[in-house]
Amino acid sequence: MNADPRRALPSVTSLLDSEAVRPLLDDAPRALVTAAVRDAIDAARRDPDATPASPGDWARAVTTALLRRARPSLRPVINATGVVLHTNLGRAPLADVAREAIVSIAEGYSNLEYDLDRGERGSRHSHAVALLCELTGAEDAIVVNNCAGALVLALGALAEGREAIVSRGELVEIGGSFRVPEIMAKSGAKLVEIGTTNRTHVDDYRRALGPQTGAILKVHRGNFAMEGFVAEASVRELVPVAREAEIPLLHDLGSGLLISLDEFGLSGEPTTRDALAAGASLVMMSGDKLLGGPQAGIIVGDHVFVSRLRASPLARALRVDKLTIAALEATLALYREPARALREVPTLAMLTAPVAQVHARATALVSALGAHGIRASSRASEATVGGGAFPTARIPSAAIALDGDAQQLAERLRRAELPVIGRIEHDVLLLDLRSVPASHDSRLAASLASVLT
Repeated sequence: MNADPRRALPSVTSLLDSEAVRPLLDDAPRALVTAAVRDAIDAARRDPDATPASPGDWARAVTTALLRRARPSLRPVINATGVVLHTNLGRAPLADVAREAIVSIAEGYSNLEYDLDRGERGSRHSHAVALLCELTGAEDAIVVNNCAGALVLALGALAEGREAIVSRGELVEIGGSFRVPEIMAKSGAKLVEIGTTNRTHVDDYRRALGPQTGAILKVHRGNFAMEGFVAEASVRELVPVAREAEIPLLHDLGSGLLISLDEFGLSGEPTTRDALAAGASLVMMSGDKLLGGPQAGIIVGDHVFVSRLRASPLARALRVDKLTIAALEATLALYREPARALREVPTLAMLTAPVAQVHARATALVSALGAHGIRASSRASEATVGGGAFPTARIPSAAIALDGDAQQLAERLRRAELPVIGRIEHDVLLLDLRSVPASHDSRLAASLASVLT
């Protein structure tokens, strides 16, 4: 009977003291190298057939384990799925000016809560307000950590302990199984459902009004569309109902679109200025969706209501940090020139790039990969917006189709030093370039070459 090879595995101490492994201690903490040695031994114990056969093999196994442990959990990836605002992949990439603003603020102190004119304590809620009002036509604004937080703050400050009326057709579920009714419940407001799933009328809102009504909530259905026998009350139609009852009309807009994209074939999503012009008291939106900035919840609208939000204890719990404010202000400043925003906000640039341009990039990349012996081809594709915006839109695009087993290729690319995430269609791995910034093409080619050659 053969002896179990696992009995011959080296000890942690002997490997640490070996000539092959000891040099690793010059570049990494001893505790980290020790943990990597244990990882390598444990791997050999689980799979005796893969046990390193020589000191050099052990050194490589420990080095691999060390790199794995030292690698941060949050890492850059290339989004080649064709979903531009991919929630799982971090949504909107930041513009160059936003990244530069983060570095500028991060490397020292700032006037985050200091009034430079008066030389005394200020408020972090004062930042970005002037820009938001300029771009949307609002009287006032406040920024919190995300759009769900914005909804909780608005309802908590304006309708806590009172009723908030919302259509059943707008009780949506957003990413990660979070649902509007559950978010509303956390605000302390009592949900009052009206209408039906497919049809809600102005009279349904009016009949639901009572002495305990604190707000009317309108939720934009950004991540799905309803067609057929449907009806809903618009914000403009609900304005007189809210005014008669002397309650705020809140509009959860979601996407954060600041300029119309109709000319690029993306229509049906209201801009923030349009939503305010329709008469909403407050409009809530995301910073990291169509706006193309950092994760944030933005609330714009009536000064009286925003002041109540600013005074709420929830505002402190939901406040944003200096890096978010820096990135948001830099992104918003680009919108002073819409043409510049379309060029420099990566989300907008990817969504509006001419399809011929995307095809040309795909052709060039296929040629570059061929020089490395990687077999691939270019083909027409369809991309989507993602992020709960323009749910029915299909954007003409181009993709690189890689030859080989799609599942194996996808796994290998996920494990790359710079992971590449594509999508599989009809057993072919596609890398859709609509969701890859053009400036990242060389990184994409290098990552593919490092894994597939």
